[in-house]
Amino acid sequence: LSSLSLPFPPTFPGYLTVSIEPLPPVVVGDAVTLKCNFKTDGKMREIVWYRVTDGGTIKQKIFTFDAMFSTNFSQMENYRKREDLVYQSTVRLPEVRISDNGPYECHVGIYDRATREKVVLASGNVFLNVMAPPTSISVLAADTPAPFSRYQAQNFTLVCVVSGGKPAPLVYFKRDGEPIEATPLPEPPAGASSWAPRNLLHRDLDDTKLPKSLAADGELGMGNPFPTVDPPRGLAAERDSVTESIPETVVSREFPRWVHMAEPIYYFRHTHAPVSDGTVEARATLTWTLNPQIDNEALFSCEVKHPALSMPMQSEVTLVAPKGPKITMTPTRARVGDTVRILVQGFQNEVFPEPLFTWTRVGSRLLDGSAEHDGKELVLERVPAELNGSMYRCTAQNPLGSTDTHTRLIVFENPNIPRGPEDSNGSLPGHCGFRFILALTLTVILELT
Repeated sequence: LSSLSLPFPPTFPGYLTVSIEPLPPVVVGDAVTLKCNFKTDGKMREIVWYRVTDGGTIKQKIFTFDAMFSTNFSQMENYRKREDLVYQSTVRLPEVRISDNGPYECHVGIYDRATREKVVLASGNVFLNVMAPPTSISVLAADTPAPFSRYQAQNFTLVCVVSGGKPAPLVYFKRDGEPIEATPLPEPPAGASSWAPRNLLHRDLDDTKLPKSLAADGELGMGNPFPTVDPPRGLAAERDSVTESIPETVVSREFPRWVHMAEPIYYFRHTHAPVSDGTVEARATLTWTLNPQIDNEALFSCEVKHPALSMPMQSEVTLVAPKGPKITMTPTRARVGDTVRILVQGFQNEVFPEPLFTWTRVGSRLLDGSAEHDGKELVLERVPAELNGSMYRCTAQNPLGSTDTHTRLIVFENPNIPRGPEDSNGSLPGHCGFRFILALTLTVILELT
């Protein structure tokens, strides 16, 4: 071999190593620099940066350097160390967005030292983890509006909704500023998220309206026993509905024996769902058996911890029963034939959760013939004179309690409608005369035939 002569000196392919510096998680809006380091003893051919999407199936070019057509090294830093060249290619993202989250690749090509027609390729990759702090947080009551019931215990559920965060945040509840120790549940307890609004056993059997004899007997119609030992002491237990003063507010405060002063048992469930923009919507539910005696005016807060937040976010609600509804009537001087609107504009206090409103006419049915009407507003179309002096009751209730307010409708004569009292049959005297003449005419015609 030593005597063998070669026409060319031996050549070895050039070497190339590529690496990308790892990045810690970044927050939306931050400036980020991707750095690709590579070392070679060959001649540069190209540098290409890719953003990889769809699980690696799509590669989008975000930067290209072609040494064959460009000598611009503004994004290159190089120096010689012995016979090697060390390069660093950087790509800067001035304000990262959630859509920038994902893997990036740096592809480098050099000419083979043996031939200028062959290119040696190598690549490196890095994952850019973009975090986003939650943008909104709110606390809701599940299945509202819902009624108040003193006749049976009912579950109550608070729902905390946190939107706009990435990754999913840590959500927890507090009561009066103290963390709540809750039992985690994979699924909500039975009936926790499905308790639909239920009317009282009978609205007129509310203990603020129970006849005294019925309350003393401890019966609620049909022979059902009253769940308390002592007779109810409602604020209006001895009041005659005909002589009720207006306006009036009655707050229900009688509670059955199932109400205990012991600490409630809380159940907690946490779920999250991805959103199309790359964020996560987190939902946390807190469920317990409501105790209106101790839960009324209790402050509950939902707090959120997230790596993109310097301090926790929170949203607070106070459980409060409705008190003192404010009712307005338009027009203020209703005339025969007008459309009258009776509306609940608010309360004397902040109410949570949303109340359920029910309208009834004391001693009779509503104008449309129905027994009651649900909603904040009661509309009476083309009121007749017969409604003058009629009394309407609005019952506002949420799971913490209920309150009643009465208002009386006064109907004035309408000068735009021809005057003329109606007879007992509801017809005008002129119509009676017309019918009498018509009857005589028909009688003559029959006799002639």
